[in-house]
Amino acid sequence: MKRIAEKIEVCSEHHVHSNITVPPIPDQSILYQVADLFKVFGDPTRIRILYTLSGGELCVCDIAAVLGMTQSAISHQLRILKEKHLVKFRREGKTIFYSLADSHVETILKQGLNHVME
Repeated sequence: MKRIAEKIEVCSEHHVHSNITVPPIPDQSILYQVADLFKVFGDPTRIRILYTLSGGELCVCDIAAVLGMTQSAISHQLRILKEKHLVKFRREGKTIFYSLADSHVETILKQGLNHVME
């Protein structure tokens, strides 16, 4: 089956307008970090975990029960989320409770949901 390419509108004249304003583009290293951050959001399981944690802190057992997954699978994803500073944890005895790292994470989730629901 052939895929028909969608036509993209382009300028009919090739010149640069002198009145354009562009915000300063961050350094390449910062852009790579942002791209890396968004890669983490590219996994539906991690998104489900983040949404679950948006209700408050939970231990791995609780997250696994809510999502119907194994504790091992949840722990693996939490490690990635922790490395990217999207979740934080606190220890209470032998139990470790996880929560969203800060309000930015919840904002990103809400903005993403709003964007796709429009």
